[in-house]
Amino acid sequence: MEPEAAILAVLEAADGPLHWTVIQDRALRAGYLDPFETPDVRGVVGRTLHELARAGTIVKVEQGTYRPA
Repeated sequence: MEPEAAILAVLEAADGPLHWTVIQDRALRAGYLDPFETPDVRGVVGRTLHELARAGTIVKVEQGTYRPA
């Protein structure tokens, strides 16, 4: 699964805003992201969250915490 889709799937299944570390953990545990296919998972998640927030797909609620738009 692409990082964008993984992050959106995690956020849409959540009851509220999530910190990026929780988003990353849930995406890994659900198998949406594979650390063997994406060696720098932390960097990819961070960059993808920034890009999705900039595009208006997700909203940055506070530092490091996001929710779907």
